[in-house]
Amino acid sequence: MLKQRIFNDIKDSMKSGDQNKVAVLRLVSSAIKNKEIEMKPKLGDAEIPEDMVLAVMMAEAKKRKEAIEIFKQGGRNDLAEKEKMELAIIQSYLPQQLSREEVEKEIEKILGVNPSVGNFGLAMKEVMKVLKGKADGSLVGEILKKKFGSNESHT
Repeated sequence: MLKQRIFNDIKDSMKSGDQNKVAVLRLVSSAIKNKEIEMKPKLGDAEIPEDMVLAVMMAEAKKRKEAIEIFKQGGRNDLAEKEKMELAIIQSYLPQQLSREEVEKEIEKILGVNPSVGNFGLAMKEVMKVLKGKADGSLVGEILKKKFGSNESHT
């Protein structure tokens, strides 16, 4: 389980003296614990589901990506590099992300199977059900906007 792997890796990183990894994994661990506290009324004593842990990890990765852009715009390359290092550590726990071409193919498959999906919102919902954790939501949104933008001009 991803949560357990993170906790084990914190211990291992402490033993090996990798302070950067320890710091990042502690932040991620804290975010997971916060999600567990938030979900406690719904889950009771049950473990937080793996997909929720993955969602927390993806949110943490997204925060780092946004921070990198902001720091680059502000000319703070030192801080952007720190965020890149943190992002690399977090991404090592995430499933391999699909390339743009693979995402486009998956979207065609998903929408081809379900032709009743006629608007952006429904399409996004259907596609993300399948690609959650495998593709960045902003990339999926960008591809779908192009697709629906071009379809609207032909109707």
